[in-house]
Amino acid sequence: MKNFVLCVLICLTSTIILADENIHEYFSQGEKLTFKVKFGVVSAGEAALQIQEEVYGDSTAVYRITSLAKTNSFFDKVYKVRDNITSIWDKKKLSSRQFTKRLHEGSYRQLRIHSYYPEQGFTFYKKYDFKKRKMKESRMDIAGDTQDILSAFYWIRQRDLEVGKSEFVNVTADGVNYNAEVKVHKIETIDTPLGEKECFLIEPILKGEAIFKQTGKIFIWITNDEKKIPVKLRSKFAFGSFYAILEKIEKNRKDINE
Repeated sequence: MKNFVLCVLICLTSTIILADENIHEYFSQGEKLTFKVKFGVVSAGEAALQIQEEVYGDSTAVYRITSLAKTNSFFDKVYKVRDNITSIWDKKKLSSRQFTKRLHEGSYRQLRIHSYYPEQGFTFYKKYDFKKRKMKESRMDIAGDTQDILSAFYWIRQRDLEVGKSEFVNVTADGVNYNAEVKVHKIETIDTPLGEKECFLIEPILKGEAIFKQTGKIFIWITNDEKKIPVKLRSKFAFGSFYAILEKIEKNRKDINE
């Protein structure tokens, strides 16, 4: 079960509203998407994604992309989850500046921080050792256009998706560099909170520590329009399936429905 809700968040975040170079027109300060997470037929909790504009360092304009996940009171008794994942994404260069994972899943804890310096071509990677109560730090070389797990798929949403064609983006996370793939399988029409929508069915292929070891393949339905809103996610486990369904869109709702 380790990283169960983390996988949900990563995949949902991969498909938030984005289109062409004027990406700021498609989401506003404080916009929030909320998803209901179900394990089989049992409600397990919820995941929320929020975007805020701020200044990073002395003068860099960025988006703070925040993913929060928590199990409900019933599921807390089985496997309590309280996860907080954050990406600091450069608004002008569309590159990652910082990526932080704080996971609390059952008895498992994780704290990982990447600080990126794309102009200089490296990142400092910090990993907290809870047993030794010590932060370990290392330096890695990166490509100038490297993204973190969250910002990578915002970047992908700038692309013109085509059925049968994969999109690729450089990712650095959890101390690993790799070329992430997003497969575009087909187009389906499904019911959503926004009404009946034509959607792309996509499959993100990620690497890194414990991301897909427990979950197998994950499929996401995103609207086939300039906003590419995630409306549904499904993944099969060896012992069942989980779903994440878009439940609520807060702030800027009028623009989203236009």
